[in-house]
Formats: sequence, C-alpha cells, structure tokens
Amino acid sequence: MNLNPDPTVDLTTYLERWSRLHGGVPPRGLVGGWLRFVYRLARPLARLGAVANVITVAGLLPAVLALAPAAAGGHYPLVAVVLIVVSAVLDSLDGAVAVLTDTVSRLGAVLDPACDRIADLCFVAALGLAGASPGWCVAGGALALLHEQVRVSARAGGMSEVGVVTVSERPTRVIVTAAFLLGAGFFPDAASNWATAGALAWTGLGAAGLVQLAIVVGRRLA
Repeated sequence: MNLNPDPTVDLTTYLERWSRLHGGVPPRGLVGGWLRFVYRLARPLARLGAVANVITVAGLLPAVLALAPAAAGGHYPLVAVVLIVVSAVLDSLDGAVAVLTDTVSRLGAVLDPACDRIADLCFVAALGLAGASPGWCVAGGALALLHEQVRVSARAGGMSEVGVVTVSERPTRVIVTAAFLLGAGFFPDAASNWATAGALAWTGLGAAGLVQLAIVVGRRLA
C-alpha cells in the first residue's frame, strides 16, 4: 500500500472514487460541497502519512465527549456543537485519506460504518440530554439506523449501486444536530424546545429519506 498521496488524484478523480466506494451515490449538492472541503483538508494529512483507520476511531472520541456539555445546560451545548463538528470532519477525513494514500481496506469498510452508527446515536442522544423528548430521539435514531440498513441490505441483495442521495444522509444529521444545539446553547431558557425541534427534524427527515431510498431500491430490485 502506498503511504504517499497520489499526485494524479485530483478533485474530480477523488469524487469519482468516493462515489464508486459508496454505491454510486453522486457527489452533488450538500454532500458534494462537503467532500470538496474535506479533500482540501485531507491532502496535507495524506502527505504526512496519516492512517485512515486511526482517524476513523479518533472521530468517535469527540462524538462521545459531546454528551457531557449537551447535558450540562446553560451555554455548554455550544461546546457540544464544536465537538460534533470535529467528529464529523474526522469521519470524512478518514475516507479521503484512504483514497489519497491508496489504503482503502476491508477492515476500514467495516470499521467506518460501525463508528458512524455509534456517532449518530451519540448525536441524537445529545439532543435528548439537552432536553428533547426521549420518544422523538428514539424515533429519529431508529429511522437513521434503518436508513443505513436499507442501503446495506440492497447491496447484499445484488444492487451494486444504490445511487441516490436522500434528505437524511449523514451530513444532514450532523447539520441538524449542530444547528439545534446552537439554538439550545444561545437560548438556554428554551433549550428543551430547541432540542425537541432537532429531534423532530431527525424524525421527519429520516422518514422522508427512508421513503426516498425505499422507492429507488424497490424499483431497481423489482
């Protein structure tokens, strides 16, 4: 495996490789913009010999640490927002570094989604600790897990490329969590309202995204 970034991997090539590794999902819109940002951060890390799987595991730490400030009340949820953003950046950097250093591996293919799901649960739990209704947090988290499981099951059923970006992809979950925890941090007297609104957004977007995904998968596997 090559531990030096391939100088021929320009942004276009990187986006094409990312799409192939993610079941043909087109890197457009919010996802595409995020990937372009991460590509620019990943290149210097790749040159320094960063290890993708280490970055993957490291991304879990800020996600777990975000739970404490989310529960602390007052303006502390603002600290949780910073930690959630750091976790999301690290999660994206691992894949970018793996592509740029030609170290995509079967271990990484298992480790990355496992860490992603744990981090997702930490994010929705942070909303709950900030005051959101537990029921909506459970519903939002369950829909997110089901969304990802449908992708996995579709590939196991012979669908090599799912090829659809839904309204409830992981970047959306990160943005929603961070946005509503910002509200909880800036307006502590209404923290529970902000957090519950965030959990409702998780649930609504999760349901809509699951329907989008189910329609595409149903048509292609029928």
